Amino acid sequence: MAWLKVGVFVLIAAMALVFVLAMTKPDTFRVQRTVRIQAAHDKVFSFINDFHNWGAWSPYEKLDPAMQRIFSGAPSGVGAVYEWSSAGKAGAGRMEITEPAVATRIGIKLDFFKPFEAHNTAEFLVVPQGDATEVTWAMFGPAPFLSKVMQVFFNLDNMIGRDFEVGLQNLKSVAEK
Repeated sequence: MAWLKVGVFVLIAAMALVFVLAMTKPDTFRVQRTVRIQAAHDKVFSFINDFHNWGAWSPYEKLDPAMQRIFSGAPSGVGAVYEWSSAGKAGAGRMEITEPAVATRIGIKLDFFKPFEAHNTAEFLVVPQGDATEVTWAMFGPAPFLSKVMQVFFNLDNMIGRDFEVGLQNLKSVAEK
């Protein structure tokens, strides 16, 4: 019976340690990656500003071939909406382009509903660089306590950053054709 008491104590101590470590995590997060694409700004911008084009480059489009997609609102730009639902890895969520106030930035309200709820912002900076275009893909938002607990075990920058790197390389490939 003593081993049971020791086990319970160790479990409680481990949980307390995780909670303390979680409390040291920041209240917000930001992940971003950048790539230089040898293509005209307008061409690159159109792949991002129109959700119908994301199938050609977004790594998330390939997570579940049976994923349901709904496009609504404006055909592209401010007011364009893309909703997805998947029984697989893609979960469910919604994106809406809220601010291409200028032709160098696309702001997206990003809401996840499954497998967990989160409300973040995605941002693409699409900056002409002579005959090339520099694209920065970022996601940022609040880090509620559950997110902070997850960050004790998982590095969000590495997890999301890898997806952004793949997506930006895909975007580079299709835009440079």
